[in-house]
Amino acid sequence: MLLRSVCALHKGAKNSLEAIIQLIEQRNKEVSVDVKQVPLSKLEGWSIDENGSLVHSSGKFFSIEGIEVETDYGGIHSWTQPIINQPEIGYLGLIVKEFNGVPHFLMQFKIEPGNINCAQISPTLQATKSNFRQVHRGRKPMYLDKFENAAPRQILVDQLQSENGSRFLRKRNRNIIIIVDDDIEAHEDFCWITAGQLKALMQMNNKVNSPARSVFSLLNTGGHTSPFDDIRELSNFGKALLLSAATNHSAHTTEYLLSWLTGIKARYDMIVRPYPLNKMSQWTMRNGEIGREDNKYFRVLGINISIASREVSSWSQPVITPAQSYLCAFIIKEINGVLHFLMQAKLECGNYDIVELAPSIQCLTGKDGKPNGYVPFFDYAAGVKPECILHDTTQSEEGGRFYHDQNRYMLIMADEYLPAEIPERFVWMTLNQIYSFLRFNNFVNAQARSLIAALPYI
Repeated sequence: MLLRSVCALHKGAKNSLEAIIQLIEQRNKEVSVDVKQVPLSKLEGWSIDENGSLVHSSGKFFSIEGIEVETDYGGIHSWTQPIINQPEIGYLGLIVKEFNGVPHFLMQFKIEPGNINCAQISPTLQATKSNFRQVHRGRKPMYLDKFENAAPRQILVDQLQSENGSRFLRKRNRNIIIIVDDDIEAHEDFCWITAGQLKALMQMNNKVNSPARSVFSLLNTGGHTSPFDDIRELSNFGKALLLSAATNHSAHTTEYLLSWLTGIKARYDMIVRPYPLNKMSQWTMRNGEIGREDNKYFRVLGINISIASREVSSWSQPVITPAQSYLCAFIIKEINGVLHFLMQAKLECGNYDIVELAPSIQCLTGKDGKPNGYVPFFDYAAGVKPECILHDTTQSEEGGRFYHDQNRYMLIMADEYLPAEIPERFVWMTLNQIYSFLRFNNFVNAQARSLIAALPYI
């Protein structure tokens, strides 16, 4: 049945794709959004403690703290940096309902202060624990009760998944998808959208936010078919994805993959300890913001926000804004007639369990579009023929904590020039095996989930 939703780009969809795009544009025009940068020391409700950390007066929400990292992974073995510490577990929830036999997802047009284009499509429910406990004294998030009162038979997915491991310290959200039979009104700023339409929107720049991509990725939309699903609407690549999502024929057994990943986790050490922000040698407070002297990586800014449609209409907070962009790319290759994805076991300082499965390439790039040092497969991807590029978009990261943070996401079909040998931290996996790892907590990172969500079947 999910495949039927993937194929419902126009026929069978409750709303047209054009109407959905128009609704996004309409929200951007209608809702008043005012975001102004202010010095960190002037943020209302926030203070800088004796270590230089930014903390909220309530003791809730999140804080910006300093950490020191030591590891034997990679080329840099120690560093200090600011990081977001938000230990509470938030909700990322999707409601699914069938209309005329086609599953639809109830999506929200949500405006976040850090979004580069204000409104983007977000999950039915996107809320921190502080939000749904109303620490901010605002309205309760819409549809929260549907998730809190969901019966076990309604739950399709219920997992803890990580956020950006280089910016968040061991941050996880509850990614939950429920299916309903009763009538649910799509309130203002909400719309019923098929899986095919969501995937089409992910082929465009900055239309679907990262929380929506995260939770949507957990559904194996190509791995479950019914006798009534007509696969003739799929592209040749879509049919190959369907086979990869359903087959048990793979280059490696799942047992081998688990042993390979466990071995890497056991091989490398990572020690993360608190470190005073105001004592970091390469990070300084200048002009009311925190940044590096060489202007690399990111800066921490303060902003005052006013958004008319939010549970709370105005507030102040720190945000992280990038000085460099990421390239996140999957290299895909046919092995014994089945599509395989090149995964890497990547260590990031905020990871809950040292390493997570990441895209083939995930690296920071400078203004010249190149990484700071050697990155496996980057040169190959940079020189690949245009016809090998299956997906190439710019996507926003989480707009509640990051400001104007957008990165390049790519899917590349390997050609004869791909190096045959791969480093020890890389492995080929079928889509079915990736979905197997997605069933559990903290195996597949946020960037890989974004690309899996965007896989085009039609």
